Amino acid sequence: MAAKKAATVKKVTIRPPPGLDNMRVWKFGDNIDTDAIIPGRFLTINNPDELAKHAFEGTRDEFAKSVTAGDVIVGGRNFGCGSSREHAPLALIGAGVKVVVARSFARIFFRNSINVGVLPVVCPDADKIADGTKITLKLREGYLEAGGNRYKIEPVPEFMQGIIDAGGLVAYAKNVKEVPVCTG
Repeated sequence: MAAKKAATVKKVTIRPPPGLDNMRVWKFGDNIDTDAIIPGRFLTINNPDELAKHAFEGTRDEFAKSVTAGDVIVGGRNFGCGSSREHAPLALIGAGVKVVVARSFARIFFRNSINVGVLPVVCPDADKIADGTKITLKLREGYLEAGGNRYKIEPVPEFMQGIIDAGGLVAYAKNVKEVPVCTG
């Protein structure tokens, strides 16, 4: 009987992605759905840069014209509710938004964001952060700073941070050498 080969497991070290300081806030409220992020009439577009031109069209029209790379979205409860389309976080990636902070996220939007490389950060006090404020994320320390205040954030699991660091799920999967399996 041949010996089983040990699986190669890549150790993921949480390190803050570059550019998580001095991010300008674009503030939104509760229940911002995926149609508010990218209206359904643009679902034939799959290019993030093209989608970005229509991000928040009809909800906050100045967003697409004024957002700059490194800005952050701050939402309320249930951010990203609605459909399961990946177009919403793709539009944010195209706009240069790599972080969304919210009180809570719709489950599918949360996972789709990670899959395309957008970091969803849960902050129970996100409603206290004002539009236009500059924020700094302290992932390792478990808080963000905004307007001279500190707000607690939920920890980002290591495997999710690894997917974000890789640039999304596809890029992450390309680096997986061997998947460990359970054998009885």
